[in-house]
Amino acid sequence: MYQVIVMYGDNEPWWFFEEWQDDIVEKYEFDSLDEAVTYYLEKWKEISSKYTYTNIKPNYLAAFWNDGDERWCEECDEDLQQYIGLALLKDYQAVSHESSSDFSEVTNKCGKAKCCKRNLVSKSSAIQIIQ
Repeated sequence: MYQVIVMYGDNEPWWFFEEWQDDIVEKYEFDSLDEAVTYYLEKWKEISSKYTYTNIKPNYLAAFWNDGDERWCEECDEDLQQYIGLALLKDYQAVSHESSSDFSEVTNKCGKAKCCKRNLVSKSSAIQIIQ
């Protein structure tokens, strides 16, 4: 089963930190990759029109944000950028299928790109790829 999810929180969607699913605000499920890709592209157009900055990974993972959309973190003692994350997943794990060249790794970013210190884990244990 494929999922297209929208997340909101401190982290870009490719980190998959512990309890990352708590940040999901919308979830759509599809039986086929083609259906999921079609919906992902529709959702990408909708979300990207509302945000100034974008960071896109080639396997259908994208983060969007605007300056000033931050929250205070008591544990970190600083403001943390808040992101809208968009992801196409298979069984809640990143897919290995690469998106078209329009959605290959692109960055249009600036400003704060911090993550909460409480979420720091090794990258190799945080990301799981489905083949």
